[in-house]
Amino acid sequence: MTEKEPHHRRIRSFVRREGRFTPGQQRAFDTLWPQYGIEADGSPIDFDAVFGHRAPRIVEIGFGNGESLAAMAASHPENDYLGIEVHRPGVGRLLQQLETEHIANVRVMSEDAVEILERQIPDTSLHGLLLFFPDPWHKKRHHKRRILQPAFVQLVRRKLEPGGFFHMATDWENYAEQMLEVMSAAEGFTNTSPSSDFVPCPDYRPKTKFERRGERLGHGVWDLVFEKID
Repeated sequence: MTEKEPHHRRIRSFVRREGRFTPGQQRAFDTLWPQYGIEADGSPIDFDAVFGHRAPRIVEIGFGNGESLAAMAASHPENDYLGIEVHRPGVGRLLQQLETEHIANVRVMSEDAVEILERQIPDTSLHGLLLFFPDPWHKKRHHKRRILQPAFVQLVRRKLEPGGFFHMATDWENYAEQMLEVMSAAEGFTNTSPSSDFVPCPDYRPKTKFERRGERLGHGVWDLVFEKID
C-alpha cells in the first residue's frame, strides 16, 4: 500500500462571514436569484446566452453591498457586468437595487471568485476585471492570504481579452505597494500610468460613502490600472 501524497489546500483570501439578512435582502435573494443569479456549478458561462447579446464583459470581485457595481452598470449600459461576492446579504442588497432601478446588465454569483475564474469564466472572454478594496490582511503574517498574488495575476491574464484591463484599488498603502510590485513584475501586462505607478481614480469607478468619508479624514486611496498586452 503506497503512502498518499499530502493534499495541499489553497489559501483563501476571504473568511465567509454570513451575517444577517434583512427581510428585504432575504426576499430579494429568494425571488430575484433566478433572474440575476448564475449558479457556481463548474460549467463554463456562455455570456452571449446569459445576457442575450454580445457586449464588453466586466467582472467585479468582492462587490460588497453592490453600490459601486450597480452605479457602474447603470452609467454604462453598453457593458455587461458579472459581480462575484461570497457575503450573501450583500448579494441580496444588490439584487434589491437591480430590481428597484431596473438595471438589466448585471448578473451575480456567490462563491469563491478564484474558483469561478478557474472553472467557469472562459479564457479571453473578459474586457475588464475589477478588484476594489479587497481584504488587506494587514498583519504581515497574513499577507499570504491577500488575493493579489503572482498566480492570481496570471489567472486574470488568461481570462482577459488582448487589450483588456485589470483595475485594482485599495486604501491600504502597504497593499498598494505590494500590488504595484506584483503587477510590475507580471508577464503580459503593462501599467497604464505614465509614471509607472498609480493613476487618478477613473471616472467609471464610483466612490462609495465609506471612501468619501475616509478622504475627509485624510485617508489615501490608490488605484492601479494595468492592460493585457498579449
